Amino acid sequence: MPITVQFATNRRLTGSPNDLSSYGNDMVPPSDPTQVIYGTAFVNEVDLTADTVGAITAIQNVRQGGFSQQAAGDLGNAGRNLLVFIHGFDNSFENALTRAAFNREWLAQAGIPAADTSVVAFSWPSEGRLIGFPLPWEPYKSDQVMAGSSGLHLMRFFANLAPILRTARAHGRRTILLAHSMGHFALQSAVQNWFSHGNADGPLFDEAILAAADEEFDTFAMPKLGRLSGLERLVRHTSILFSRADQVLDLSHEVNGIQRLGQAGPSDRSEPGHFPADRYTMLDCSGCRDFEDGFANSHQYYRRSPSVRSFMARLIAGWRPPG
Repeated sequence: MPITVQFATNRRLTGSPNDLSSYGNDMVPPSDPTQVIYGTAFVNEVDLTADTVGAITAIQNVRQGGFSQQAAGDLGNAGRNLLVFIHGFDNSFENALTRAAFNREWLAQAGIPAADTSVVAFSWPSEGRLIGFPLPWEPYKSDQVMAGSSGLHLMRFFANLAPILRTARAHGRRTILLAHSMGHFALQSAVQNWFSHGNADGPLFDEAILAAADEEFDTFAMPKLGRLSGLERLVRHTSILFSRADQVLDLSHEVNGIQRLGQAGPSDRSEPGHFPADRYTMLDCSGCRDFEDGFANSHQYYRRSPSVRSFMARLIAGWRPPG
């Protein structure tokens, strides 16, 4: 059965909105979030055992500026928890949506009913070039600019999601944000835009899972709600997954000249009172070796490692580690 992925994207359309090839690598005007495209995609042939993400078979209900009434109703009354996914570097539009479907499927098979979610994805205009070693810095830096420039669009996406998230919670469902890699560069810009545009505190999400974040490690220590320092005002609980074995972030550290959040966690995580246990969980994944390692895979441990996936599934269900 096809997997339904509701989506929003700030990629500029080059043709019919129902044609997959129309979703390119250019961005709609950064200052005009009303041009962000919303729609519904259907993905099939996801194979968890072969790590195959599947293919988009159809795109429907496409409109500018916000979710269709049908999509909003389906998400708010889905009968399942709601997972919102922001992808990282090196993802085409199809990559982003099929990865969202793949994430939904392996969480659904975790054996924890609450981890069986409905999924909505935000796709910013990554070039989607294949990652390799050495890391291709030109497309990497281009993607970084695109991610950072997507902040206003992602902020409006969150604003459009807000009533849907409230409806879901009113029906007893949990709302989860999952960001990976350079998706955090877009997220930090969206959080700053949220407050600079006068939006109120949340919570938007019950849980934010920040996996392998390609974002500055001092992001939570920024003054005046800079970067991700205001995120705690939009979520009830934040889990930060990091790994010193992440080879991609090692190179990102080198090219950016500053340690990444996903390497060893926040710069101030040892400061008393900065990350209270009832609001934050830190998971050091450096020792996770229960998957086929390698340059690219070392950055994908959040989905490749069975132990990390199990941990995430429990977080989605509302579990908190002791201590």
